[in-house]
Amino acid sequence: MDLDVFVTAHRAEWDRLEHLLRRGRRLTGEEADELVTLYQRTATHLSLIQSTAPDPALTGRLTRLVARARATVTGTRRATWRDAARFLTEGFPAAVYRTRYWWIPTAVLSTLVAALIGWWIGANPDVQSAIAPPAELRELTRPGGEYETYYSSNPAASFAAQVWTNNAQAAALCLTLGAFLCLPVIWVLLLNMLNLGVGIGLMSAVGRLDTFLGLVLPHGLLELTAVFIAAGTGLRLGWTLIDPGPLPRRTALAQQGRAALGMAMGLALVLFVSGLIEGFVTPSGLPTWARISIGIAAELAFLAYVYILGARAARTGAQGDIAEDDRGADLPTAA
Repeated sequence: MDLDVFVTAHRAEWDRLEHLLRRGRRLTGEEADELVTLYQRTATHLSLIQSTAPDPALTGRLTRLVARARATVTGTRRATWRDAARFLTEGFPAAVYRTRYWWIPTAVLSTLVAALIGWWIGANPDVQSAIAPPAELRELTRPGGEYETYYSSNPAASFAAQVWTNNAQAAALCLTLGAFLCLPVIWVLLLNMLNLGVGIGLMSAVGRLDTFLGLVLPHGLLELTAVFIAAGTGLRLGWTLIDPGPLPRRTALAQQGRAALGMAMGLALVLFVSGLIEGFVTPSGLPTWARISIGIAAELAFLAYVYILGARAARTGAQGDIAEDDRGADLPTAA
């Protein structure tokens, strides 16, 4: 495509669109129809230029022009409580449900890795000695030791806030680092499973694995599920970069990226609940069976939320992406 000829042929249309978009100008009915037509033509022109003869200055001008025209044509819309309710009842559970083939295998494999690390440490005193001196290990694992007092080391409210912040950061890392070909997500998962495996191994070596699980399971079930979902979503995002499927790579990444952003907000709420359990239930004086039962109930409630509301929303076409009216248009691209 000869860019100079193309610009000469269509400059008058772009100038006319810019004239119609001047602030404070009231449009007649005919002018409004003309603005819509020129907006559609200019969007197509922009797509053609980007794909065949990209020119930074011209592309920048047309991008701004198309954005202003789209805002004028579609209008602005403020988020409402209805949008939040739709996200919580449709968008977020549908996104989690649709990514289940990524986060369920991630959860199974990660749990096996943690269990194998725990078995290896618990069965090998030499490995335990390499982790820390015997005196420090005794302080960690004895009744009333650091593993047990960790959950009551700070006031419940501040501890819950701290835990929520740390876990939300870990989930956000998994979601965002997936775009780097999946490898950072695997590293974050491995570190988390290593920490869990060390606790399992050291406590099982002194015959107190039941105590350790009684401290971890109440909040850990929901917490680890959220981390696994974040990791699975990050891995899916990374794989989209490698294999975008039938969509153009940029379009596929944009779609998965928007869904991942929504997942981050939803998982922050899930981790907030997990943080409350870790701050108020785990260090409480409730019997172990009662604390674990609360953790199991929270986990089952979340899975029911995903597999009932999420499956229902997914069947209606919900993907966890933002509303179609709020997305940029997917314009045709010249080959």
